Amino acid sequence: MKVGVADTTFARVDMGAIAIDELRKYASVGIERYTVPGFKDLPVACKKLIEERGCDIVIALGMPGGKEKDRMCAHEASQGLMLAQLMTNHHIIEVFVHEDEAENDGELAWLAEQRTREHAVNAVNLILRPQVLTRMAGTGQRQGFEDAGPARQ
Repeated sequence: MKVGVADTTFARVDMGAIAIDELRKYASVGIERYTVPGFKDLPVACKKLIEERGCDIVIALGMPGGKEKDRMCAHEASQGLMLAQLMTNHHIIEVFVHEDEAENDGELAWLAEQRTREHAVNAVNLILRPQVLTRMAGTGQRQGFEDAGPARQ
């Protein structure tokens, strides 16, 4: 199995290095990294990782800014990632950390690391141990901040 890691120079945290570190801790898989300038470049990077570098799944890492135009661009990039999934019939795990999710740089760095690590584990589980995710269905998992937990009746 091979996991692709697509990240950006626009991010303020080296999310690619974090993902690779977690992947190496969690599973013995091949890893291909592809770094692009910004998150709107991620869809083609992911598609290339799948089609040209033989990745079975890709983690797309990005950090949109906190302004309205950044949210719009992140939405466009997200749509591109969904299209790339459909075009390649491979999962692409989108890991975006918006700057306005955190109150300061320390919290932003913490959130980027937590979310990246948790999604790296999700990617491995999705391709190697899908039953782990099935057992977690309906439990309100959140990547980064505290889990929401299941809804109670």
